[in-house]
Amino acid sequence: MNKEIIAKRYAFALFQIAVEKQLLEQMEEEIRAVWQALAENEQFLSLLTYPKLSLEKKKALIKETFASVSTPLRNTLLLLLERHRIDIVPQLAQQFTDLVNEARGVAEATAYSARPLTEEEKRALSDVFAKKMGKTTLRIENIVDPSLIGGVKLRIGNRIYDGSISGKLKQIQRQLIG
Repeated sequence: MNKEIIAKRYAFALFQIAVEKQLLEQMEEEIRAVWQALAENEQFLSLLTYPKLSLEKKKALIKETFASVSTPLRNTLLLLLERHRIDIVPQLAQQFTDLVNEARGVAEATAYSARPLTEEEKRALSDVFAKKMGKTTLRIENIVDPSLIGGVKLRIGNRIYDGSISGKLKQIQRQLIG
């Protein structure tokens, strides 16, 4: 079975528990932290998938490492470990974040700009483009790309809005050639 489908099931169950116990914000932060911890420590993940290490020792590692996370999340990690699916944590975290964002009316966006955007500029982008997407707000990650020369290129999901100078120059070039 596809990792995305499996992760979606676990994420949905975890989301329902978080809503029921009113732990949505806390669990969102925790799952991002777990995801980041596993991404930054590849040896730890390989240790959890190492076949010669007993399941009990792996469980003890999870309990000790993630002692500060909420019980439902820790239990989910232990369940994933038992079912040899601990490697789907990145997909689980992404699916969970998508569910939380959908519930809040938030969309994830990436803004590419020639210089770092100020908070005011991010807020202005969020206000304009959130309405276009039918969302209440955008969570914008800013990536500096000097090749854009100026302006902003915004990616929301699979849509790209290119208001950069380099994008305009490419458009003019296509018109002149075509």
